[in-house]
Amino acid sequence: MHPWFDASPTPRVLAHRGLVRAADADAGVAENSFAAVTAAHAAGAVYVESDCHLTADGEVVLFHDTDLRRVTGDPRTVEQVSLRDLDDLMSARGGLVTLRQALEAFPDVCFNIDVKAARAAVPAGRIIAPHAERVLVTSFDDRRRLVALEAAGSGATRPATSAGSRTVARFVAAVAARSRSLVGRALADVDALQVPERQGPVRIVSPRSIELAHAAGVEVHVWTVNAPEDMSRLTGWGVDGIVTDAADVALAVVGDR
Repeated sequence: MHPWFDASPTPRVLAHRGLVRAADADAGVAENSFAAVTAAHAAGAVYVESDCHLTADGEVVLFHDTDLRRVTGDPRTVEQVSLRDLDDLMSARGGLVTLRQALEAFPDVCFNIDVKAARAAVPAGRIIAPHAERVLVTSFDDRRRLVALEAAGSGATRPATSAGSRTVARFVAAVAARSRSLVGRALADVDALQVPERQGPVRIVSPRSIELAHAAGVEVHVWTVNAPEDMSRLTGWGVDGIVTDAADVALAVVGDR
C-alpha cells in the first residue's frame, strides 16, 4: 500500500478544496486558499483535496476554475495572469497558495492534487516528486494524470494515483458485466477510484461496485458528500473515503462510527 494511505484509517475524510465555513465564506475566504487549507488542517483533516493550474509566468497554484470570475470577479483565465497579480487578487480572499508552498507549509497534510490544466502536469509532477509519499495525483484526463506521474519520476516512492474519466468508464462497464477480471484490468494502474455516487442516470457507487473495486485492491472515495446522512450511508456501504466541503462534520460522523 502506498504511504499516502497510511496517514489515516478508513473511512478517510478528504477536505474538498480545504475548509471554508459559512462565517469564513461571509468574510470573503475562498476555497483552495491558504486560509482554507489552514482551517482544514486545524479541524483535524489529514487529507486535503485541491486543484492546480499554471500561471502566465509558470507557477503552479492551487485553484479550481480555469478562469478567475467565480472566485475573484476577474474575467481572465489563470494562465493569463502572473503569480503576483493572482496573489494580489487573492490577498483579501484567504491568500493565494502555490503547490510548492502548500507542500512545504503543511508537512503533516497528505494532498490529493487534481491537475486541471495540461500545461500544469509536468511542473506539478516535478514539484510533487520530493513529497511523493504524501501526494495522490489525479485528473479527469487520464493522459494528463500519467504525464504528471511521469514527471514526478521513478524514485523509491511515486505519488499515489486515482482514476481519470476513461478509466472510470471502463470500470463502470466492467461492473455492469459482473466481471472481476475486467474490473482488475480497468483498475490495474490506479490506487483509488474517486467518483461521484452517480453521474446523471448512471450509478457508479454501490455495495457491489465497492466490493469489486476492493477485490482489485483499489479504494473507493466518493465526492462531494456534504449531508451527514449520506456520509453515514456511504461509509456503511464500505467506501474508504468521503470527499467533502464539510470536513469538520465528516470527521465527527466518522468518529461516531
